Amino acid sequence: MINNLRALAVFAKTVDHGSFRLAAKELQISPSVVSHHISQLEEQLGVALLYRSTRKLSLTREGESLIGAARAMVKAAEDGINATLDHAAEMIGDLHVTAPAVLARSPIADRILRFIKTHPKVRLWLDYSEYPRDVIADGIDVAIRMGWLRDSSLKSRKLYDAERVLIASRTYLGTMPTPQSPKDLEAWDWLDLTPVPLKPVFRSTSKQRISLHPTPMLSANNAYALYQLALRGAGLVVLPRSIAEEDLLTGVMQIVLPAWQLESVGVYALRPSNTSRHSLAAEFVNALARGA
Repeated sequence: MINNLRALAVFAKTVDHGSFRLAAKELQISPSVVSHHISQLEEQLGVALLYRSTRKLSLTREGESLIGAARAMVKAAEDGINATLDHAAEMIGDLHVTAPAVLARSPIADRILRFIKTHPKVRLWLDYSEYPRDVIADGIDVAIRMGWLRDSSLKSRKLYDAERVLIASRTYLGTMPTPQSPKDLEAWDWLDLTPVPLKPVFRSTSKQRISLHPTPMLSANNAYALYQLALRGAGLVVLPRSIAEEDLLTGVMQIVLPAWQLESVGVYALRPSNTSRHSLAAEFVNALARGA
């Protein structure tokens, strides 16, 4: 069937140009290949489609019957290709994006907003979930991930580094002794974001490194739910700074041991490996990466 479609396209172009030579030039193949395709089509259909002479070609009755369908097929294909190219150039279409819920309040949100304001013909479908979606199985165009990427067949691009902080409410800290080192915190009340392993590694300004393996007293699969519990005095939690920025400014939430820093985590955009660099997904990732 695929070979027949190719032969039909060659047949239509040959009739429209009036010769094998001109059709071959249009299709960028040799005249002998044009002749081969038409002969193959005639053999499969069991009819003659063209009368051939040294000076011109003319359609048989069967060729007259087929040429309309052949032209319609070629036009539909050309229209579809042109529409696809136009959509890519004009940024038109649907875009399905998944991201961790923890990034709903982050620089990513601002970059997404700028993108949709700049490209109003793009319809964005956002899925926020702490658990990674299957990009291929779920038909995702772009997946935004935070953390340390595993090997993957997906194309990836780093967008930025997200600062993480160990925070607790002023109320909770008022009930605990003043810590001098991260080791003093291991037995405190820890809150755990289940998709992310709770194994904080602290580094001091003098490059000292301390790893903790606390046992959480409470786990949740949603960063904002976890933050609300910490805000109410439930205990310590490690989250991106962007979530707590306003409460840190007012002093309601506080960074614990600010002289010790947690390792930042990368924020990445992933897309299927077969998407081209001119696709809507690729342009969206480029916009996120440059922050515009």
